Amino acid sequence: MNRAEQTSSAPSLSGGCAMELGVLVYRLYRALTYSASPFLHLHTRWRRLRGLEHSRRWHERFGHPSAVRPPGSLVWFHAVSLGEGMAAIPVIRRCSEMKPEMTILMTTTTVSAFEVIKKQLPVGVLHQQFAPLDTPVAIDRFLGYWKPNAIVIMENELWPNLIMSAAQLRIPLALLNARMSTKSFKRWSSPLLLPLASLLLSKFSLIAPLSTLQGIHFQLLQAPPFVINFSGDLKYVVNKFYVSSGTSESIRDLKAELSDMKVWIASSLHRGEEEVILGVHNLLLQSHPDSVVIIVPRHPHHGHQIAQKLRNDGQSVALRSRNEKITSKKTNIYVVDTLGELREFYGVAPIAVIGGSFFPELTGHNVSEAAAAGCAVITGCHVGHFSHMVKAMQQANPLSITQVSSKLELREAVELLMSNPEILEARQRASKEVYESLSSCIISNVWNLLNLLIFRGK
Repeated sequence: MNRAEQTSSAPSLSGGCAMELGVLVYRLYRALTYSASPFLHLHTRWRRLRGLEHSRRWHERFGHPSAVRPPGSLVWFHAVSLGEGMAAIPVIRRCSEMKPEMTILMTTTTVSAFEVIKKQLPVGVLHQQFAPLDTPVAIDRFLGYWKPNAIVIMENELWPNLIMSAAQLRIPLALLNARMSTKSFKRWSSPLLLPLASLLLSKFSLIAPLSTLQGIHFQLLQAPPFVINFSGDLKYVVNKFYVSSGTSESIRDLKAELSDMKVWIASSLHRGEEEVILGVHNLLLQSHPDSVVIIVPRHPHHGHQIAQKLRNDGQSVALRSRNEKITSKKTNIYVVDTLGELREFYGVAPIAVIGGSFFPELTGHNVSEAAAAGCAVITGCHVGHFSHMVKAMQQANPLSITQVSSKLELREAVELLMSNPEILEARQRASKEVYESLSSCIISNVWNLLNLLIFRGK
């Protein structure tokens, strides 16, 4: 049984019965979230104390504005975290180019996304709000103040109060790069939530899934077939529109320091994966004593912890946040514990290992960023959310990406590239060419769909 067949188990109800049950479930959800508002207020204050909410702008989570709404039409783009936000930026740029008179409001949920994304937005885009919590009061306050003419949601944010309130106000809704994990799909497919999912999805004017499998998910959740349109995965085009202030002097210096060494980078590492990478690195040092690994954990604070542990074990480590240099051959580990520099570091190493893929509970990370930089790309076998991307690259050219299933296979894959410059060059070239091929036309496709179905060609 293939994956598409495995997802075809969502129960079905007659149209009228499903709609009535969906409305009933929504009313229950609305009542519960209304009642929970005081507790959510306390919870948000607690998150603020832990540094998980912006220290001065946490009130925005309750729909309170921090900026003046400009006159004229306004489109609200929302992305939860950094990955979704970066995928939205190419679309925002195209919208700004094609409709310069239109104001764009960008919201995120996480603090890390807020800090990085605001540097990437074109001039004139309002990135001065954190997204409101999905409570009736917060959503109504937010929509009542900003009065968006359209709402574009990234990936998988199905918040009932937001969607239903927008529909009641006749605000067109789009879901771009739409995806749903297997776990989320099973939850939404349950007898209780399927009617609600069907109700919510019926309010969208456009759902653009990032893959065929994801399109099947939304069809099985009873999204109207006419709103599902394929345009490609926006995460392919992030690098084409990424605004860099230029490679920093310290990174250029690092590249010069490492010019005579065999360098590889392991990025987006989750807890525990650094042990896999360091184990492989120690094995590589036996045959390539001039090798250096650049470790980029998923969360920057984890980088400091990795460096501290290695130092406690007597190893010499350079830490990015301290601008430490590789001053001797004894230092062969460089830990990046900063945000927003991954693309520059891909330019330092010809071999990139993408983390979030070495343990069964993980779901992969964007492999196209390394391919765009011309790296030879390696990833583990647990790629979940990015399985469509890995498969597309493999089908386009098997040399463009390598998947490994164990520490031994990872060591062999990196060893092969370090020992054979011709093979390394061929795989670098393949990944770059496949990236260019897969990323072409995506933004034009998305813009055409938005202009036709959301902006109504106005």
